[in-house]
Amino acid sequence: MEEHNSSPDPAPATREPGRRTYLMCRPAYYAVEYAINPWMDTTAPVDTARACAQWETLTAVYTELGHDVEYIEPEPGLPDMVYAANGAFVVDGVAYGARFRHPERRPEADAHEKWHRAVGRRYVRPEYTNEGEGDFTYLPGRELILAGWGFRTDARAHAEAAEVFGRQVVSLRLVDPRYYHLDTALAPLDGERIAYYPEAFAPGGRRLLERLFPDAVTADAEDAAAFGLNFVSDGTRVVLNAEAAGMARKLRDAGYEPVPVDLSELKKGGGSVKCCTAELRP
Repeated sequence: MEEHNSSPDPAPATREPGRRTYLMCRPAYYAVEYAINPWMDTTAPVDTARACAQWETLTAVYTELGHDVEYIEPEPGLPDMVYAANGAFVVDGVAYGARFRHPERRPEADAHEKWHRAVGRRYVRPEYTNEGEGDFTYLPGRELILAGWGFRTDARAHAEAAEVFGRQVVSLRLVDPRYYHLDTALAPLDGERIAYYPEAFAPGGRRLLERLFPDAVTADAEDAAAFGLNFVSDGTRVVLNAEAAGMARKLRDAGYEPVPVDLSELKKGGGSVKCCTAELRP
């Protein structure tokens, strides 16, 4: 596959990390009890205690980097609630709620709605199926929302989000079931730049991304399979799955500081760093 990586950032020191606020949910009830994505294998053993330890390391990394972490309480019977990014999409202090495709996860939306309302945040119930930050991300430098559809999110939710936030939304069709959410195939590096795996997108979306982001960091199949794009960046430091060593090298070459974290147990459920992390944008 042709590489589209840009040359290394000539002056990475000019970027300053932004302080972020993240919402997370401890995997107290984490298990793989059903299979709703290709990564889930109900016959493979899951170590919940190990998952909790890995998650605690991730939360500690965020606080050590100077970020704020808030917590939503896990609920029995919701083993995927650890993937907090799926519960809503927050921009300008407004939470656009999730409406899950699979019935096993639908009660998570209610839990997130209660949490956002309890802290006084304006909450918008969606009309259309969407899975929060799983299929939405925001580039504040461009005031642009990127949105995925094809597996978990109804494309009509993109217009709904545009109405809620008053922002332009770019719709991107996902075509590989392994990368069922946008956040498994694309992530913002800072307010204007992204990294992504081209093969996860339909041809028209690839061309659009090439035009919009000529300086993007592009991942290969190995990077994507290691969940190397399911990362969280503060504009300088990029927290990513430790398995994605190749992606870490690409990020370093592009002028960012990779911060690897082992989330191998949580990967069994089809998620990694970003899936566990919802950003609360003021």
